[in-house]
Amino acid sequence: MIRLADLDLLVRIADMGNLTQAAKALDWSPAAASAALKRVEAELGFDVFVRSTRSLRLSNEGQRYLPHAREALHALHQGQAEALAGRERLSGELHLALPSDLGRQVLLPWLEQFQERHPALSLRLQIGDSLADLKRRPVDAAIRYGQPASSSLVALPLLPDCRRVLVAAPHYLALRGMPGSPADMAHHEVLRYVLADEVPDRWTVEVDGQPAHLPLSGRRVADDGEVVKRWALAGLGLAYKSWPDVAGELASGQLVHVNPHWRGELSPLNLMVPGRHQLSPLIRALRDELGRRLEAFAAGMPR
Repeated sequence: MIRLADLDLLVRIADMGNLTQAAKALDWSPAAASAALKRVEAELGFDVFVRSTRSLRLSNEGQRYLPHAREALHALHQGQAEALAGRERLSGELHLALPSDLGRQVLLPWLEQFQERHPALSLRLQIGDSLADLKRRPVDAAIRYGQPASSSLVALPLLPDCRRVLVAAPHYLALRGMPGSPADMAHHEVLRYVLADEVPDRWTVEVDGQPAHLPLSGRRVADDGEVVKRWALAGLGLAYKSWPDVAGELASGQLVHVNPHWRGELSPLNLMVPGRHQLSPLIRALRDELGRRLEAFAAGMPR
């Protein structure tokens, strides 16, 4: 049976009219190419080329055989490409947990476009901010702020240098004023988000290179990040949000970055999976897609 590589060499020799050039194009030695050509002709039972000391041309039999050789090569290469494409095709069901605010406002449209490009893929989304979701309910992956709560979880970085920002609606600041110092925060209404089932009693920022703890006082607490942002948009107080959650509202002027010289805490965004056995081609493709989009999205992110 004729080897695929030998058949490829035969077609290249016919196209180039020179055995040495064909061998060089395939990174073969001239001796190996000459041996391969003899092997093909022995298998076929006729000389494909007529050789002389200065030229090489197709024989009559070679002229009749060459179109079939080209067609066979094309079919084999096309079959290989289709087989590889099938291996890379993303299919099946992806059970993904998303944070409330970022999931609805930013990630959901991107996931819809991702699914459109992979029509064999089914999405099952779980929206919420609790890290416990990864333990209570089986999911393939979760997008979460912060480091994994368990050492058994694997975190694939999406925005490792993401920070939290202090924000408020312009009409709230017009009424209550901008806090001039960390101590002034005690006189402001703050909108708190429950983190790990705990209501924070202070927020930490960096002022002039030193950590500063902001005292908190407020009548509103929620375990849903989107609710906290809605309160802030309504002018009900100050919120301390991860930057991607409020990037759109900051750009539109619906929210104001309060004291941007107060550097917020790191709030890295990760794609988390229950274990390394979950790192399937689908999860890796999703991570690459979201990482690429978030890199462009975060161009104006404070560092």
